[in-house]
Amino acid sequence: MKLKALLRGLKGIEVKGSKEISITGLTADSRTAAPGNLFIARKGSAYNGAEFIPKALEAGAIAIVTDFYDPFCKATQVLVERPETLEPLLASRFYGAPSKELFVVGVTGTKGKTTTTYLIHHLLNGLKIKTGLVGTVETILGEERRPSSLTTHSAIENQRLLKEMATKGCKAVSFEVSSHGLEQNRVEEISFDVGLFTNLYSDHLDYHPTMEAYASAKRKLFANVKKAIFNADDPWTPYMQEGCKSPIWTFGIEKDATFRAMNVQFDESGTTFFVEKQRFSLPLMGRFNVYNALGAIAIGRHMGADLVQIAHILSSFQTAPGRLEQVMNDRNIWVFVDFAHTGEALENVLVTLREIARKRVICVFGSGGNRDPQRRTQMGKAAEKYADVGIITSDNPRNEDPLSICQQIRNAYQDPSKPILEIDRQAAISLAIGMAEAEDIVLIAGKGHEKVQKFAHQTIPFDDVAVAKEALQK
Repeated sequence: MKLKALLRGLKGIEVKGSKEISITGLTADSRTAAPGNLFIARKGSAYNGAEFIPKALEAGAIAIVTDFYDPFCKATQVLVERPETLEPLLASRFYGAPSKELFVVGVTGTKGKTTTTYLIHHLLNGLKIKTGLVGTVETILGEERRPSSLTTHSAIENQRLLKEMATKGCKAVSFEVSSHGLEQNRVEEISFDVGLFTNLYSDHLDYHPTMEAYASAKRKLFANVKKAIFNADDPWTPYMQEGCKSPIWTFGIEKDATFRAMNVQFDESGTTFFVEKQRFSLPLMGRFNVYNALGAIAIGRHMGADLVQIAHILSSFQTAPGRLEQVMNDRNIWVFVDFAHTGEALENVLVTLREIARKRVICVFGSGGNRDPQRRTQMGKAAEKYADVGIITSDNPRNEDPLSICQQIRNAYQDPSKPILEIDRQAAISLAIGMAEAEDIVLIAGKGHEKVQKFAHQTIPFDDVAVAKEALQK
């Protein structure tokens, strides 16, 4: 695409150099720059993209978006006060506004985003609507699956993925949308047909200064959607609905809602409930998964499917990776791996498991470093209240001392002598499985689908499911 076409009609910019050059691609990361690229020297809270312009030019970039003019730079320079503000629009233009070719569902909230997006993906494909997925665990482009490193990718990557989905014949996409992605405009210029709100709990307060700021970031999703779907039981829903101009549907269990689950029952095989007169049976456990399923049901009805169709399709859904994922074994113990990494999430999972427990619940858990320290206290309290045995271990300590994090969690216990402290995560998982007896439940919480463990000076391969399987074999 010619640079002049990419920039046509934009205000507040000045171009130094030729507009007739052909742009082969966009990047805001000098490490991925290639010949013919336009490099966007965006600024973040901890970096200045202008510092990486020389590397981008060395890699072959022929144009840059920057906030200052360098008379010695031979590349065409697009001057704008805040380069990062141009990224979403330029990405959408370069890839031809692919979201307009797709039915796009955006799911946001603190918990349940991943499972809800997987349920929607499963349902729409079951309705013969070829659907992609963008989320924390992976990106699904038709038949191809790629691991994800972020919940919400960069603006450029999002547009590129949507274009690839459309090219591969997808007609819809189930999109997990984080507060960081909304706050940093990574999903700006994506045309969302439906926005869905799961819930809001205290989280990411290491990034957002207050809960109101966190909620405000989430609320941005609903400014321009064509339909909005909210959890009627969540106390933040009235706040999230403020300013929403689209038609609204709701779902819930406690309050009256457009889609309300009645007669909810749990057992070791899953969950059953009714919506209107239709019975739903899912191989998922937990009250929180009823909410996730209700969100997907609302999407199915929006697409014109009846409740009978939806119930049939959802009955074959298998859990999202690392979300109460069961590790099968012949020892008659129940082993689950879950991504629960906050106090509320861990409490919800443990309450669910307590409802089906025949004997003990053994919980292996930790808390991530360089994240909201309140999580450590909240997780310790949840484990003490709902687990028979708590084994505190390392999660992703990042730049913090693993022992210090574990000690902070232990100090949250009313009886600090009660939990077992084993910093080595592999040893902690082996310990839990080794002490488990028939009909005990072992929950390995915190990392879920993740395949690595992050320390200050290294990142090592680590898969909770694989480690649990190995321990079971021993």
